[in-house]
Amino acid sequence: MASDRDTAMRVVTASRALADAGQQDMVWGHVAIRDPAGRGVWLKRSGLGFDELEPDDIQLIDWSGRLLAGQGAVHLECHIHLEIQRARTDVGASVHTHSPAVNAFSALDVPLRAISHEGVLFADPPVPRAPLSGDLIWNPERGRIVSEAIGTQPACILPRHGLVAAGVDEAHAVMYAVLLEAACDLHLRAQASGKIVSFSDEDELRDKRARVWPESQLRAGYDYLVRRSSPPS
Repeated sequence: MASDRDTAMRVVTASRALADAGQQDMVWGHVAIRDPAGRGVWLKRSGLGFDELEPDDIQLIDWSGRLLAGQGAVHLECHIHLEIQRARTDVGASVHTHSPAVNAFSALDVPLRAISHEGVLFADPPVPRAPLSGDLIWNPERGRIVSEAIGTQPACILPRHGLVAAGVDEAHAVMYAVLLEAACDLHLRAQASGKIVSFSDEDELRDKRARVWPESQLRAGYDYLVRRSSPPS
């Protein structure tokens, strides 16, 4: 089994990859990796940005939100990750960011159209939206609402708040967050120019999703972000 230090380093690496992809909002947002021993999740301490993390900045939080290992304040929104990973045993990592394009798209009452490779992951079924106010996810009850909203999907929109993404590991969770941001950004650009008339239909979505986003390509995208972000050894 991986050591605690190894797991903490995975959080650092994933966080730095998100920063490199433009998903950092100063010190807000977080990556959580499921503890290999089942004790809870590993999460950065509050008050630090993705791009400045070191392994000593990563905490182990138990399933009730208590600090088991590490130092500093625990993120108020740790309940996002605790409730998603409690409900979905297939999820090994989850991400919450304040994605600008996702926030802008969440203000529109329109479906997300697959006008790019990125969009095919989120157009059918439609990317869910959590039925919450834009306030923080500050307790387990609100965390459970997010968990129910995302269901078995790779990502969920938090209207006026950002996104949540979840995957079997941090490579998947990070890539889903990055790709949803890109899909929303392209949709907004197209809509700003006029009516969107060209986008993938149901058949193309199904076939294209399998060819464009197999495991190997999600992993390749994540590995590229990791190389670019040059995390510490």
